[in-house]
Amino acid sequence: MREVYAVLTLAYRDLMKLLRDPARLISSLMFPLLFIVILGGSMQAALGSGSSFDYIAYIFTGVFAQTLFQSAAMGVISLIDDRENDFSQEVFVSPISRYTIILGKIVGETLVAMVQAIGVVAFGLFVGVRLSIAQLIGLGWSGIVTCLFGAAFGVIILSNLNNRRTADQVFPYIMLPQFFLAGVFNPMQSLPWYLDFLSRISPMRYAVDLTRDIFYIGRTDYANAIVQGPAYNLTLMAVVFLIFLFIGTFMFVRKEQNR
Repeated sequence: MREVYAVLTLAYRDLMKLLRDPARLISSLMFPLLFIVILGGSMQAALGSGSSFDYIAYIFTGVFAQTLFQSAAMGVISLIDDRENDFSQEVFVSPISRYTIILGKIVGETLVAMVQAIGVVAFGLFVGVRLSIAQLIGLGWSGIVTCLFGAAFGVIILSNLNNRRTADQVFPYIMLPQFFLAGVFNPMQSLPWYLDFLSRISPMRYAVDLTRDIFYIGRTDYANAIVQGPAYNLTLMAVVFLIFLFIGTFMFVRKEQNR
C-alpha cells in the first residue's frame, strides 16, 4: 500500500499543478483548436461536397491521440525541473521503489493529459464531429492507453538529457516529425518505402492508429482510416511501454546516483 500511496501522491501533485495554472491549460488547447477547426475544415472543403469521407473526423481522431501523446511525453520534462530543483533527490531517498516514483510521474501526466482531452472532444463536437456514447467511452479508454504510452516515451527520451534547455531544444525535433509520420493529418496506406520505415519506428503512429481503430469500428470507412487492427496496436504498445519504462527508469536513476 505504501507504493500505491506514493504513486497517487506524485500523480496528485502533477494534477494540482495544472489546475492551479489555468493559463497553461488554455494554451495547451490552442494547437488542437487550430488543427481541428482550421486544418480539418480547410481539408474537408478541399475534398469538395461530393466526397463521402469525413476528413474533419479523421483530423479530430489524429489530433486527439497526438495531443494526449505529446502532452504526456512533454509533461515528463518536469523530471528535469525536479532534478534541477533537487526535488527528485528528496524523493529518491524515500523508502519506495524507483519504479514507483517514475510510475507516479507517468500516472500524473496521464491525468493532466486526460483533462486536456475533454477540451479536444469539445472542439470536435463544436465543428460537427458526431460522437456516440460508445465512441466517447472508446476514446476515453484509448486516451488513457495513449497517455501512458506517451509518458513512458518521454521518460526514456528525457533520461538522456541533462537540463531543461537541452530538452526544450531537442524535444520538438523528436515530436514534430511524428505528426506526419504517425498519420495525424495524412493517410498512411501508400507511403514510399523510406517514409513507411520511419513511420513504423515512430511511437505516435500506433497511438493514432489505435484511436482510429476504436473510433471507426463498425463504420463503412473503417478500412480507409486505419492501418493495423486494435489487437496489433495494443500489443505492440504494451510491449514497448514496458521497454521504455524499465530502460528509461534505469537510466534516470543511474544519473541521479552519479550526481
